[in-house]
Amino acid sequence: MNGVVLYFHGRYGSAEEADRFTRLFPGLSVVGADYLSATPWEAEKEFPLIFDEATKGKPAIVVANSIGAYFVMQALGDKKIERAFFISPVVDMEKLILKMMNAENVSEKELTEKRTITTKSGEILSADYLEYARTHPVRWTAPTHILYGERDDITDVGTITAFAKKINAALTVMPSGEHWFHTPPQMKFLDDWIIKSKP
Repeated sequence: MNGVVLYFHGRYGSAEEADRFTRLFPGLSVVGADYLSATPWEAEKEFPLIFDEATKGKPAIVVANSIGAYFVMQALGDKKIERAFFISPVVDMEKLILKMMNAENVSEKELTEKRTITTKSGEILSADYLEYARTHPVRWTAPTHILYGERDDITDVGTITAFAKKINAALTVMPSGEHWFHTPPQMKFLDDWIIKSKP
């Protein structure tokens, strides 16, 4: 096999999810990244090691889901990637954190003073994460295809559209799709999107 497809899962996902992509990329080796990183600064250290070990200099395609796509863009921007497929990517972390803070009535002053705050829903708001997001805007140049669900509750359509335009990515929107692609119709849409988007 001449090339490698490297898959990075989203939150609560697993490397085993890569198995479904094997039939979508015949002739290529498909590898699921079993990563431990929970923050982009951890991913900056871990992801390049995973990438180098998995690809060993072979042509690489990256498939990434949700927060996994955000980590990929922060950690692998300097790597040679033939093509990227991002499923419901988180593309504006600062905006997402501020949205979470607003929902919990947490001010920036309070977060700065406490550094971390656990919300009623169990999410952890982090001053370090907000500061990172502000000082590390996404820089991404690999040819990219983005799949987005019309009903995504993490990223609004204006944000994803502006981001796709900024990095010159091909954006596909699934009507009535969600952030988490998991139902049979959604997964079929995802499969068809990859098949149609491949060079």
